[in-house]
Amino acid sequence: MLKKDPPILVTRPSLPPVEEYEQLVREIFSSRYLTNGGMQHQKLEAALKEKLETPNLRLFTNGHLALECAISALHLAPGEIITTPFTFISTTHAIVRCGFTPVFCDVEPDYFTLDASKLEAAITPRTRAILPVHVYGNPCDMEAIERIAAKHNLPVLYDAAHAFGISVHGRAVSDFGTASMFSFHATKCYNTIEGGAVATKDAAYAELLNGYKNFGYHADEEIREVGGNAKMNEFQAAMGLLNLKYFDSEIEKRGKVATRYRQNLSGIAGLSFRPIREGITQNYAYLPVSFNPAVFGANRDQVSDTLKQYGIFARKYFYPLTSEAACYAGQFDPAKTPVALTASRNVLTLPMYASLPLSDVDDICEIVAGCNK
Repeated sequence: MLKKDPPILVTRPSLPPVEEYEQLVREIFSSRYLTNGGMQHQKLEAALKEKLETPNLRLFTNGHLALECAISALHLAPGEIITTPFTFISTTHAIVRCGFTPVFCDVEPDYFTLDASKLEAAITPRTRAILPVHVYGNPCDMEAIERIAAKHNLPVLYDAAHAFGISVHGRAVSDFGTASMFSFHATKCYNTIEGGAVATKDAAYAELLNGYKNFGYHADEEIREVGGNAKMNEFQAAMGLLNLKYFDSEIEKRGKVATRYRQNLSGIAGLSFRPIREGITQNYAYLPVSFNPAVFGANRDQVSDTLKQYGIFARKYFYPLTSEAACYAGQFDPAKTPVALTASRNVLTLPMYASLPLSDVDDICEIVAGCNK
């Protein structure tokens, strides 16, 4: 097989027809309104409230600042926030940057989301909130998590960066917990170039978010919080409006890619996919594959290196665990979350995007299968 030229990357952003984006850019140029909740921003906020089935939604310039603002708006006393180390580093950084101590709960072995059966043991008198993470488009066991949270009177803030458009038995993920943070980064299945949002059922909390993302200002010009600048601009919002228009068709295409991967690689000893949960809508955000090197014959890193030789770039996602990051050296013990630790060594996310040709999927699968020796 020849080396891919151009190379195949792990993801490729969805983009609308350039002519449609140019039209909205012309509207922005005509209005001279570039930020601070302009017309494109207002339209996108309304459209996303409908799409995500939430009464309140606030847009942000990126998902990380959205998460920081969401934590700050909870107005918690100093203490601990329970989360998982099997996530992008942003989740842990947001907790620390907001002045809290992350407490890591292990993940369950099927979907790598927070293991609710281990949650209560992680709660201490200093616990202030729970921050579970939906992983690869698979939602947490939200009902179990929220039963425990209610018992201990703790707010639940979901990192839903991977869960755009997901519902659980007909109920949108944004309908659970105190709030949910969504990321609209270019690598996500829905993007606004960069961007993010927080969805919540609590109108008062949503008003606090307005202040935290805009220097603490509110409609009456009173500065009530020590806020920052996390506002989404008009060019991001315009991209979001158009990508939302094509979202369903993009997900359909991603579904065909995911199906082809499963058809080609299912049944290979030592290689496994995440199970498909009944009653959960799929957004095919990522294509994670786990390798058991003792059975498969090659480890995750060897498979990744072999793909690179052919110009195909997969991603070790999530690796390392956030509890292993150099900036937190000596503060946490990754061995206390053994399921997450094993997953971080064995999971490889293969290229996944709507425009990925099925012939390229076949080539990727052939190379992966060929590592099975």
